[in-house]
Amino acid sequence: MRDLIVTENITLDGVIEATDNWFGPAGNDSPDVDQSDHEVAIREQREAADAFLVGRVTFEQMRDYWPAQTDDTTGISDYLNKVHKYVVSSTLRDPRWEPTTVLRGAVDEEIRSLKALPGNDIVVTGSITLVHRLIAAGVVDEFRLFVYPVVIGHGLRLFPDETGLTALRPVENRQFRSGVVLLRYRTA
Repeated sequence: MRDLIVTENITLDGVIEATDNWFGPAGNDSPDVDQSDHEVAIREQREAADAFLVGRVTFEQMRDYWPAQTDDTTGISDYLNKVHKYVVSSTLRDPRWEPTTVLRGAVDEEIRSLKALPGNDIVVTGSITLVHRLIAAGVVDEFRLFVYPVVIGHGLRLFPDETGLTALRPVENRQFRSGVVLLRYRTA
């Protein structure tokens, strides 16, 4: 059975909405390093996943940006152009970014079916409305949170008031030279 992994960039106060320019690439941490330790962690996660799940709005934003990035040295563009993308949408007709499957049914049923297929991790990022639905449906297996040392005080948060989650089990914490910290939690 495949795991559904929610990976988000998040502030210290729980905001995942990318407002006020708090979120940016961690970049190279020193001129002597080809890739930042943060980029290495992101690459490791990409290599462990063969499916990418998003909501329509995030999908359209990514589709309009990533395929055109011909000078991307992070590997994100290549990965997104090749990985099988699943978009939860009742309105999207032609995804125009292959390989993509549009999921139109009940989210919990669609995701349980997708998790039952053979393969590696399914990663969802951004897509706050979808993530809230996935949390409520109880289908998330793991949260991977890249915590930025910033406090915003406003914006959409990862965990709205009534999530139904009572406990998470920590499995990793890793600090990067940029000050960002990766926290990984499994659902109980």
